[in-house]
Amino acid sequence: MCADIDYLAQSECIRRHHQLFGNGGKRHLDLACGTGPHVRHFIDNGYQSQGLDINQPMLDIAKLHCPEAEFSLQDMCDFKVDEKLDLITCFLYSIHYSDGIEKLKQCIASAHQALNMGGVFCFNVVEKSMIVNNSFAQYQLEHENSQFTFSSGWDYCGEGERQSLKVSIEKTTDLISQSWQDEHPMVAVSFAELKQLLAPYFEVHMFEHDYEKILAWDGHSGNAIFTCVKI
Repeated sequence: MCADIDYLAQSECIRRHHQLFGNGGKRHLDLACGTGPHVRHFIDNGYQSQGLDINQPMLDIAKLHCPEAEFSLQDMCDFKVDEKLDLITCFLYSIHYSDGIEKLKQCIASAHQALNMGGVFCFNVVEKSMIVNNSFAQYQLEHENSQFTFSSGWDYCGEGERQSLKVSIEKTTDLISQSWQDEHPMVAVSFAELKQLLAPYFEVHMFEHDYEKILAWDGHSGNAIFTCVKI
C-alpha cells in the first residue's frame, strides 16, 4: 500500500526543517513508525533515531530494517522516553490516528515533554473543512503474479471532531478478483484549532505540503506541514 511513497524525499525535507529551526541535536523519534523506513533514512543522516508504534509485527520488521535503532510498543498519544529528544516526527498524516481532540492534546503534551528545549515536533495534517469526500488516491502494482489496486480517501461529515480514512484493496489473480474494504476512525481538526492546541507548548510554523521545496503555507491549501519548536 505504500509502494509509491518517497520516504527519502520526506525524510530529507524534514531534516532540512530541523536544520533551520532545531537546536542542533541529533536524538530523533518517529511516531507511528511502522516498518521503519523514515527511521532508516534519519540514521543514514547521522541521527540517533528510534521508533514507536502500537503494532508489534510492524516493529519486528522495523528492527530488521534498522538493527541499530531502538523501537518501543507504545501509544503515541501517551508515550514516554528515557532521554530527551531533539526531533520528533510523525509522517503520513498519522497524527490523525489520535482518536479525538482529547487524545490529540495528549499526543501534543507527550511530544512537548519528550523534547529538549528548542526541539522540533514535525508532522503533516489535513484541514477538516477542506476534505473532499469520495476523492480517492489510487495506484496499482504487481506482486507474485497478482495485480493489486489500492485506494484510500478521507471521509468527513462536515462537523465535529471525527473523520475516517477509507481504504480499499483489490487483488486479481488469473482473472479472479477479491476485494477488501476497511475504515479507520481519525481525529478531524482545523488548522486554526490545531494552532490553538499547540500554542501553549510550541512556536508553530506552517508550510506547504511539498517535500521538494520549503514554502510557507499559502493560507488556502488543505494539507500542510507543521514544524513546531518547543518553547
